[in-house]
Amino acid sequence: MSSSAIFVLDLKGKVLICRNYKGDVDMAEIDHFLPLLMQHEEDGLLCPVLSRGNVHFMWIKHSNLYLVSTTNKNSNASLVYSFLYKIVEVFTEYFKELEEESIQDNFVVVYELLDELMDFGFPQTTDSKILQEYITQEGTKLEVGKSKVPTTVTNAVSWRSEGIKYKKNEVFIDVIESINVLVNANGSVMSSDIVGSIKLKTMLSGMPELRLGLNDRVLFALTGRDKGKTVVMEDVKFHQCVRLSRFDSDRTISFIPPDGESELMSYRINTHVKPLIWIESVIEKFSHSRVEIMVKAKGQFKKQSVANNVEVRVPVPSDADSPKFKTSTGQAKYVPEKNMVVWTIKSFPGGKEFLMRAHFGLPSVENNELEGKPPITVKFEIPYFTVSGIQVRYMKIIEKSGYQALPWVRYITQSGDYQLRSNV
Repeated sequence: MSSSAIFVLDLKGKVLICRNYKGDVDMAEIDHFLPLLMQHEEDGLLCPVLSRGNVHFMWIKHSNLYLVSTTNKNSNASLVYSFLYKIVEVFTEYFKELEEESIQDNFVVVYELLDELMDFGFPQTTDSKILQEYITQEGTKLEVGKSKVPTTVTNAVSWRSEGIKYKKNEVFIDVIESINVLVNANGSVMSSDIVGSIKLKTMLSGMPELRLGLNDRVLFALTGRDKGKTVVMEDVKFHQCVRLSRFDSDRTISFIPPDGESELMSYRINTHVKPLIWIESVIEKFSHSRVEIMVKAKGQFKKQSVANNVEVRVPVPSDADSPKFKTSTGQAKYVPEKNMVVWTIKSFPGGKEFLMRAHFGLPSVENNELEGKPPITVKFEIPYFTVSGIQVRYMKIIEKSGYQALPWVRYITQSGDYQLRSNV
């Protein structure tokens, strides 16, 4: 990877804090970062990697800060960006909000964290739960006896501490799938996919070994079983606790879990998805007088399932006023700052149809500016249901003391980038 130095700058380019890891790039080079950034921005050529001579700046912006890594080598850029985002995650865990003020108020802790997160340009301990065991916001008050680095840092299992004890041993597994759908004005699905993640809340004593079984098509093909519904997962990304060599050889997901909440894995399923909430809209615009909108929403999922907190967001002209609404269920509200109507339905059973009518006045003097045609977007969440049909077949928990543990599984489907284009 080889990051020479890490800088945290304010929006004016002033260095708030920095750490030089290798000493092979002049620290004064950072003075050229903001002028370079502004020049690229003016030219419309803004890029995540900026170069001056043989020095490269890899940067991200968070809140009112720039986080910048400098290097003069051909570094692994994706790893550098993963590390910069990890810094944001760790600092946010510590300070709740990562902004200029929180950096200035916690200089000592930030320096300590930068020392532990990276060594000679390579990431080291990046797990905030482990860091919090020996770097605290009460750093100056630490007693000498307590300032010993926990063995976790030097363990093979750096993401879990030893000696964890619970009265009741449980694992909660959440399978969460987000649906991305784009439907054109003629009602045809132009693109669709499912992005899923498996999240754990682990409350287990000791150092348990867990094995997770899914209805993975590749696994079923390897073992010669082909019964029931299976799924093909792509772009699978695992938490560092998963033994990748084991997964590559026999598709077994075997791991020692972090304590508490964590994302075990994420995946993508590239498949044709039928829109779960179908929207039909008629938008009639009467020049210089009014615009009338009729939106019909239909639940295209199983009758026994219910979508919660449904929001249908319908764009309206920017010069519309005097809104009037009529809905068969839920509530409609005009949000003028976003030029949209938000129709909220708390509970939407499968197979049901609902209607919303809106009437807006238009000014007698027409707006000459050409407006775009934003799509209708939908937000929803359906519990106890997955579109892909992915299933947790088993969760085996093995621990040397032999205790019994309970795994709990919950399935949730929610909207991701869910857009339906309209004719008007």
